[in-house]
Amino acid sequence: MAEEEQASETNNEAAEQQFIIQKIYCKDVSFETPNSPEMFTLKWEPELKVDLHTAVNPLGPDVFEVVLTVTVTVKVGDKTAFLAEVEQAGIFNVSGFEKTQLDAMLGSYCPNLLFPYVREVISELVNKGGFPQLILQPVNFEAVYAQHLQQRQEEGDAPATDAVH
Repeated sequence: MAEEEQASETNNEAAEQQFIIQKIYCKDVSFETPNSPEMFTLKWEPELKVDLHTAVNPLGPDVFEVVLTVTVTVKVGDKTAFLAEVEQAGIFNVSGFEKTQLDAMLGSYCPNLLFPYVREVISELVNKGGFPQLILQPVNFEAVYAQHLQQRQEEGDAPATDAVH
C-alpha cells in the first residue's frame, strides 16, 4: 500500500506541474552596417562573434517573461561589417516546479525554445543587409546554464535566472 500512495503522490505532483507558452514575440531588433558600402568591395574573410544573454522578468504568480538577446558582430579585418542584435521574448506560465527546476526551465528550456526564432530573424536581417547567408549554429542551453550556475556558485551568488553568456 505504501508503494501505491507514493505512486499516487508522484502522479499528483506531475499533474500539478504546468508549462504553458502564452506568447512568443520579437521585443527589439537592430541591424547596423557602419562601413558599407566599403564592406562590399573587400575580400570576404569574416570574423564572427556571437554573444548570448538571458533575462527573466517575473510578471505575476507563475508567469514569467524570458528574453533571449543574441548579438552577432562580424568584422573583416579591423572593420565592422555588420552588427545584428535581436531580443526574442516569450511569456510563459510555469507552475508546480521546485525552485531548482523552475530556474532550469527559465534559464535553459525557455531560451532553447526562443533560439530558433532568433536564428531566423538574424538570418533574414543579414540577408536583407546584402551579406552572405548566416545561420547560427545550435546552442546547448543546458550546458550554458550549468556553466552559469557553476560560475555563480564560485562567486557566491544564489539567483540563476539572469545569465550573461
